[in-house]
Amino acid sequence: MSKETTCKVKICGITSVHDACLAADAGADYIGVLVDVAASERTMKTTQAVEIATGSPIPTVLLLYNRTTSDIQDAVSQIQPYAVQLLGQETPQQVEEIKRDASCQFWKSVYLPAGEPENVDKSAILTQMQAYQNAGADFLLFDTVDMSVDPPRYGGTGKRYDWGLAAELISESPLPVYLAGGIRPDNVKTAIENINPYGIDLCSGVEASKGVKDKQKLVHLMEQVRNAK
Repeated sequence: MSKETTCKVKICGITSVHDACLAADAGADYIGVLVDVAASERTMKTTQAVEIATGSPIPTVLLLYNRTTSDIQDAVSQIQPYAVQLLGQETPQQVEEIKRDASCQFWKSVYLPAGEPENVDKSAILTQMQAYQNAGADFLLFDTVDMSVDPPRYGGTGKRYDWGLAAELISESPLPVYLAGGIRPDNVKTAIENINPYGIDLCSGVEASKGVKDKQKLVHLMEQVRNAK
């Protein structure tokens, strides 16, 4: 038997039941499906997301970006995901409002700037993380915001942020944190060992082409995750 992983793994940007099964077979814990996220090449319609969530052997995390509370509730009702990940600038107040009647977990993306810029306000990020915890979020997820494009790209950049900063923030986080942004099979072991996240989340790092997962990359990724100390 293969060694169990202690670090959870979410394979994001899933666009078919076939790829959901590839992720499950490799040993991933969750799949992520984007619904009506205009900025993403991997976005699905609600009906497609229902099909994937229904056919996936592992739990589905539904990814939504800056949607109204009623939109989010409708999507949850139709797709019945294990969790919803809010990708945008949703406020703690909105998270609290949705969580009140929620039938699933809520994860919230927190964005760190690409590269290693100086003068990142660590205390402001920690305050934001605490506010989401107070609002009822179940997990946080660090991802990259690329400010070099207009408009800025939140997530799905394939770019890394300052892993040293991420490690500091995770050590002080009020909630378990998933690490995303530039994770690949060849750096995931280093990321887990140096940053100690609750889980990792990746998309382009295990693709054959945009929106299509690569079986061998998925297998290699999970081998590296299991090898992490």
